[in-house]
Amino acid sequence: MSDSAVIAGMHTERLNRIATHIDQAYIQTGKLPGALTLVARRGEICWLQAQGLMDVERNKPVQRDTLFRVYSMTKPMTSIALMQLYEQGRLLLDDPVHKYIPAWRNLRVYKAGVHPQFMTTPTERPMTIRDLLTHQSGLTYGFMNRTNVDAAYRELKLDGGAGLTLERLVDELSRLPLEFSPGTAWNYSVSTDVVGYLVQLLSGLSLKDYFSEHIFKPLGMRDTFFTVPADKIERFAACYQYQSGDKFSLQDDPEQSSFTRKHGYLSGGGGLVSTVDDYYRFAQALASGGEYQGARIIGRKTLEFMRLNHLPDNQDLPAVSVGAFSETPYEGSGFGLGFSVKTDVAKSHTNGSVGEFGWGGMASTNFFIDPVEDLMMIFMTQLVPSSSYQIRQELRAIINGAIVD
Repeated sequence: MSDSAVIAGMHTERLNRIATHIDQAYIQTGKLPGALTLVARRGEICWLQAQGLMDVERNKPVQRDTLFRVYSMTKPMTSIALMQLYEQGRLLLDDPVHKYIPAWRNLRVYKAGVHPQFMTTPTERPMTIRDLLTHQSGLTYGFMNRTNVDAAYRELKLDGGAGLTLERLVDELSRLPLEFSPGTAWNYSVSTDVVGYLVQLLSGLSLKDYFSEHIFKPLGMRDTFFTVPADKIERFAACYQYQSGDKFSLQDDPEQSSFTRKHGYLSGGGGLVSTVDDYYRFAQALASGGEYQGARIIGRKTLEFMRLNHLPDNQDLPAVSVGAFSETPYEGSGFGLGFSVKTDVAKSHTNGSVGEFGWGGMASTNFFIDPVEDLMMIFMTQLVPSSSYQIRQELRAIINGAIVD
């Protein structure tokens, strides 16, 4: 293939800037161990390249079939799973959560105090299913390190500590106050883990089995797991922790990782390991209106509904967020049913299109889909936290600059 070839309206020489930028700005400088980037348009993979190392300690290069912790890129799959059940009439989005979790009927809102001595007030209205899907539930994450409520999450190890199950999470949350009354603000949270619990409850299947039967098998996703099989650990990347001075240190050794051991916590919010090709199959189904290679996982109209901005009055995240963390820049982005949605291109400070949607993961993975351009990117690496660098925004600029028709 010529360097100046055009594939699906993408100029490959311009796409080669991705590799140059990642190598010069991130790998050679020691900011990232390695990366794997896929760009597709009009249902065709235009550019895919592995760079650097998936395991620095063992000097193992990134490969196309490397297994990555996708963390919060699990959330769109869990959201799709619940909306599959919505399409069967099993729930409505304005159903109160306590219809399915009776212990949540009398949830209250934090006013003062520390765990377990909280002062609380009643919610203004019950929490709904839509509140969970849009992170307007009032729940939080322990790692926010922002409030006395998230301190209680850390104390109770509700972000995935040893021995945690979905049942215990839901039980503990029934006794903790919310950060705010549902529907009045946005806060990144364990909401999607609760969505996963509802999928189990309504389907009668474990989240693992539900995903396998209704998403993975139909789409031909053979390398996506809650627990990495023993015969695939060789392909599992190491994960690294950002260190001051633009360096990194080993955070999770693949051969010792909790992801390689069976556990009881099937996290719909962040529990999956996957490959770039498997995630491409899922993302391409989203880009194609809900189906891939003849297998439909969600209806076109349902997906269009999910891609709308569901924040009040079409506001963006800065207008309604109470926290300072998510897997996307805030400005110019709203939130749909399971992923961010670009609402204002100029305000976002990154080129693209209104309606672009996607999400990222704690280890700096990311995907976006631009329905206007029928364009997609999947970026895989393993560095926590995801806020370490702005590489995802930089890659979008390069990719959008490669569109020629």
